[in-house]
Amino acid sequence: MRTGAAGDARDMRRIPKWIAIAAVSALLGAGGCGTDQPPVCDSLAAVQATMNQVRNANVAENGLTYLETNLQQLKLDLRQLATDATAQFAPEVEVVRAAANQFSASLDTARADLDVTALAGVRATLGTLQNSVRNLGDAMSGTC
Repeated sequence: MRTGAAGDARDMRRIPKWIAIAAVSALLGAGGCGTDQPPVCDSLAAVQATMNQVRNANVAENGLTYLETNLQQLKLDLRQLATDATAQFAPEVEVVRAAANQFSASLDTARADLDVTALAGVRATLGTLQNSVRNLGDAMSGTC
């Protein structure tokens, strides 16, 4: 049996070690539960994450090119989502794709002639795109 400060210090170091092991074990055990979701859920998450990047882009700081880059990524994410969603969510995916194309066209217009009207068009089509992504997420909420 240990006595004294040295023994107490060693015992105190063991407690955090066991807590860490228990926490890691719990996380690993819980991680297996998430595998029940279909691949379409990962694709939806990618679309939503890219949409957040588009929405949060600081155009004054990064310019319209930054938006275009994120829009291209969104289109790639939508293509993967369409593949994973097959027919079940095809109408909703198509609405998002159409909104992304409208947003792309408004960016092209703004780049060609940057004025208040063009920027208002970008803002309006961005709102439409955001709503379509939100509606897609709502439609898929029972699956994901």
